[in-house]
Amino acid sequence: MDNIGIVVDDLAAAIDFFRELGLELEGRAMIEGEWAGRVTGLGDQRVEIAMMRTPDGHSRLELSRFLTPATVADHRNAPVNALGYLRVMFTVDDIDETLDKLRKRGAQLVGEVVRYQDIYRLCYIRGPEGLLIGLAQELG
Repeated sequence: MDNIGIVVDDLAAAIDFFRELGLELEGRAMIEGEWAGRVTGLGDQRVEIAMMRTPDGHSRLELSRFLTPATVADHRNAPVNALGYLRVMFTVDDIDETLDKLRKRGAQLVGEVVRYQDIYRLCYIRGPEGLLIGLAQELG
C-alpha cells in the first residue's frame, strides 16, 4: 500500500493533529490540471494536499482539501457499522498519553479504551472534523 487518502476542510488543523500522533509532514502541493481531472474523473479540479509519513517510514497519509469542485458528501459522523471505509488504525506506545495529547487538539473518545486479551489496549476516537481513528497499544 502506498497511502490512504482523507478529504478534510481544514488542512492545517488536520496536519497538526496527525503530527501530534507522530506522523511527519513530507510536503504540501497544489494538484490541478487536465491530468489530475482525468485520474479522478472530476474534470477541472484544484486540490491542496499534504503528504504525511508514519514514524516507521512504511506508510503515508494523504490529506486533501478540495478547492474545486466542492465536496459533495459527508460521512464523517457515520457510525462504525456504516458501509465503506471504516477507520485508520495507529499503533501507539502509550494510549493514555496519546489520548491526553489528542484531546487538546479536539479528539473525542468513542466508547471507551478496552483490553483485548493480553495483546492490545484499543479505542476509537473522533479526530479532526469527526474522522474516525483507531488507536492500539501493544501490551507486554
